[in-house]
Amino acid sequence: MREQIRRLGADTAVYGISTIVGRFLNFLLVPIYTHVLPPGEYGIVAYVYSIIAFVTIIYGYGMESAYFKYASTKELGDDRANFSTPFLSLLLTSCLLSLLITLFAPQITSSVWLPSGASRIVVYSAWILFFDTITVVPFASLRLERRARLFAVLKVLNIVINVAANLVFLLVFHAGVEGIFLSGLIASAATAVMLLPVISAKLQFRMPGELFKALLRFGLPYMPAGLAAMMIQVGDRLIMKRLTDDATIGIYQANYRLGIFMMLVVSMYDYAWRPFFLSNAQAPNAKQLFARILTYFVLAGTGIVLVLSLFMPDLVAIRIFNRAIIDQRYWGGLSIVPVVLLGYLFLGIYNNLIAGIYIEKKTGHLPLITAAGAVVNIAVNFALIPVMGMMGAALATLAAYLVMAGVLYLVVRRFYPVDYEWKRVGIIALAGAAVFAAYLYVPPPLPVLLWKFLLVLLFGALLGAFGFFNKEEVAGLRKAIGR
Repeated sequence: MREQIRRLGADTAVYGISTIVGRFLNFLLVPIYTHVLPPGEYGIVAYVYSIIAFVTIIYGYGMESAYFKYASTKELGDDRANFSTPFLSLLLTSCLLSLLITLFAPQITSSVWLPSGASRIVVYSAWILFFDTITVVPFASLRLERRARLFAVLKVLNIVINVAANLVFLLVFHAGVEGIFLSGLIASAATAVMLLPVISAKLQFRMPGELFKALLRFGLPYMPAGLAAMMIQVGDRLIMKRLTDDATIGIYQANYRLGIFMMLVVSMYDYAWRPFFLSNAQAPNAKQLFARILTYFVLAGTGIVLVLSLFMPDLVAIRIFNRAIIDQRYWGGLSIVPVVLLGYLFLGIYNNLIAGIYIEKKTGHLPLITAAGAVVNIAVNFALIPVMGMMGAALATLAAYLVMAGVLYLVVRRFYPVDYEWKRVGIIALAGAAVFAAYLYVPPPLPVLLWKFLLVLLFGALLGAFGFFNKEEVAGLRKAIGR
């Protein structure tokens, strides 16, 4: 068992590191986009990729989950049948859908409120969807066979190709928005080509009817939950398209992406947390351990949110080659960054609370919890965007993750109650709120950067003053300071 857990941890590290590296490489495009594209054009990019995110769920119609189910259990058919049936199904349907989108690109362009000259963007998007969809089952097979390193290498290569193509099309050929989508198409097609050896090793041109029907029965119910989750992640851009303009979406997108630093923290934590709680679920002190871990996660997360919120305006203004990291045209959206960071903190809390769902095998509750978050997201977006603009959209995302964490806690406590240290969590929240309020409303009595550093120290001082640390932690801190 120890060896199995060790292997799981090693695979998790590979997947986690590759995901984090990939997301960071993608983030490097944000400064380039802000300098090359005016906010209105960047808004079009954000809007179209939000549509792609939704349509991806339809293109895949739950076949990845269905493949994992039947390829792992071999209830119906052998390895080749379980690979080929979902792969050929996705190949045929995605090809048909992409051909239809290509044929009706002008009509689709106008129906989704894009400029009349954006038909080629729609065509590029259709074939990005095609190539991304036909790689779903091959990538899933690599995960099922524990070929984590090959999976990670191919995922990172996809992003490297995309970034390199973006640099060429934007900085050399000055292709603008079309260059961004052409880069995505090249990267997706290249990844499909690199997966051909994996595909050819398992493909048979036969689809057993009984297996195909079973795959559909298992996979299709995943679509509503997938669409709800996507609504929380990118639905605000679609709603903003109707209620604001492309420039507002562009500024919002650039500043929303600055939340990547907290998102990476949450992602790294999640990759480590899931195998940890599953391997420790039967320990005698498991619930006390989980409660203490949530406290420490909130403490670390709040500290990161404060530091990034205080110093982000200074970070984006750093000049490299006589240019700010983020172009000044986009600085008007910096006020949403603390809200976005706080939203990711609540997503991390949600990921922590989910332990009981998996331990007690109650995953049937998750679609309803996600749906609740999606409903809140839609309602708050429509209520606040007309009044507050992009800040309303950021608050909608925060509200969705807050509601999801709250509903999850109420559900899980019925069958896996944990005595979380809510008093200590409350002290963290109070100290963090006090420091951020001082940052917003107290005129700096010192040079601004020095004042911000003192506010960070004030957070720790307030924790001590409010009695957050227990005797064991105080002793540990004294020992660390002494060293």
